[in-house]
Amino acid sequence: MNVYYFIIVAVIFFFSVILHEIAHGWVAYRLGDPTAKNAGRLTLNPFPHIDLIGTVLLPMILVFSRSPIVFGWAKPVPVNFALLGHPKRDMIWVGLAGPFVNIFLALALSVFVQMNILASAQPFFKIGILINLILAVFNLIPIPPLDGSRLVLGILPYKIARWYAKLERYGIVIIFLLLYFGVLDGVIWPIVRLLSHYIGI
Repeated sequence: MNVYYFIIVAVIFFFSVILHEIAHGWVAYRLGDPTAKNAGRLTLNPFPHIDLIGTVLLPMILVFSRSPIVFGWAKPVPVNFALLGHPKRDMIWVGLAGPFVNIFLALALSVFVQMNILASAQPFFKIGILINLILAVFNLIPIPPLDGSRLVLGILPYKIARWYAKLERYGIVIIFLLLYFGVLDGVIWPIVRLLSHYIGI
C-alpha cells in the first residue's frame, strides 16, 4: 500500500464525512433544534467528529484490503427531533442533508475534472468524487441508523415507524454482516459507477 495514496484518501474521507455530519447539524439547527450547535458539533475541527470504528478502523481495513469501496461514518451529530418544527417531516430533511452535501462535493469536484483544472491533482479529484458518491449512496441505505432510515421513518405511519426504529440497536451488526457477505459491494458499487458515468468521470 502506497503511504502517500493512503494519506490522500484518508484526508479526503475525513473532510467528506465531517462536512456530512455538519450538514445534519446545520439543517437541524435551521429547523429549530440547537442540540448539535450547543454540543460544539458545527465545527470543521475533525476531533469532535471522529468515531473510532466508523472514521478510523473500518476505512483503514477497507483501504488496506483493497476493497472496491471505502466508506464509513463520523460520530453522529446529536439531534433532538422533538425540537424540530415538524418532527416527522423535518427528520427527512435532516437525514438527507448529509448525502446531499456529499453529492454536491462530488459534482463540484467533477467540474475540476471536466475543465482539467490543476492537471496534476486530477487523480485526487477523481478519488474525491468516488468517495463522496460512495458516502452518499451508502448512507441512503434504509438501515437504521443510516440516513436512509430517516427518510423511511418520516414516511411510515407512527406505529410502524416505532417498530422500524427499534432496528437501530442492531444496525451496525446488520451493516457488517452485509459487508462481510458482499451485499453492500453488490448494491453500492453499481450505483456509484452509474452516477460517476453521468457526471463524466
